[in-house]
Amino acid sequence: MKNQQPKNSLKYRLHEIIYEADTRGGKLFDVILLIAILASIILVMLESVESFDAKYHTFLNVSEWVITILFSIEYIVRIVSIKKPLKYIFSFYGIIDLLSTIPKYLSFILIGSHNLAALRALRLLRVFRILKLARYIGASNRLIVSLKASRAKIAVFLFFVVIVCIILGTVMYMIEGAENGFTSIPRSVYWAIVTLTTVGYGDIAPHTPIGQFIASIIMIMGYGIIAIPTGIVTTEMAKANTIHTNTQSCPECLKENHVDDADFCYNCGSKLN
Repeated sequence: MKNQQPKNSLKYRLHEIIYEADTRGGKLFDVILLIAILASIILVMLESVESFDAKYHTFLNVSEWVITILFSIEYIVRIVSIKKPLKYIFSFYGIIDLLSTIPKYLSFILIGSHNLAALRALRLLRVFRILKLARYIGASNRLIVSLKASRAKIAVFLFFVVIVCIILGTVMYMIEGAENGFTSIPRSVYWAIVTLTTVGYGDIAPHTPIGQFIASIIMIMGYGIIAIPTGIVTTEMAKANTIHTNTQSCPECLKENHVDDADFCYNCGSKLN
């Protein structure tokens, strides 16, 4: 069994506050973090408004630097508070945290790159850790499992849709012709896809009675086709079992969504805090 951090150590306390959403300190930290992220996004948006930026440029710039420095400190603390920093650095959240921190620094080199700070909106994904309601986390797990189980059926379905669009597009090209906007088979296939998905841009439209009849059939088919993937995924979800999980983070591999009352990590087997 791997050694566990003493519960009174600073590293343990930092890990508990930063990576755990089940504790009081962890919830408070995540709420403050989300408020800072929202404030930063609003600042970037306001800075893009020329009249507002001209009047409050100094305030916006200073505020953005303050938030950037706070995010930089947070990023460093996240690295030093775990046993395997590379696990975090190259994780999904680690990459997002880094990308949301560097735009302001890049502004010294690339003019206008600070606007990329809007990428911080991706950090709002952490809201799922804060809400941390078992039924929501369990539902997300079931959805992921259902999508994986359905991918073969959905792939076959999409392949069938593509074939149908190619056939219908070719037919419409033969019926309508270039004089009605169907100048080529690829363009006609594009029309078939737009019509079948019920988007209907209106840039191309059939003019002959036969073409309009076929278009009507395609539109009706579109409503039925939209429901098929939903039915496939729903069926798989009905088969999935409900798993009650929490947001506890493994100190070794940073995996989350452990089963309630679990003592060891399901991924690496390390002792959970």
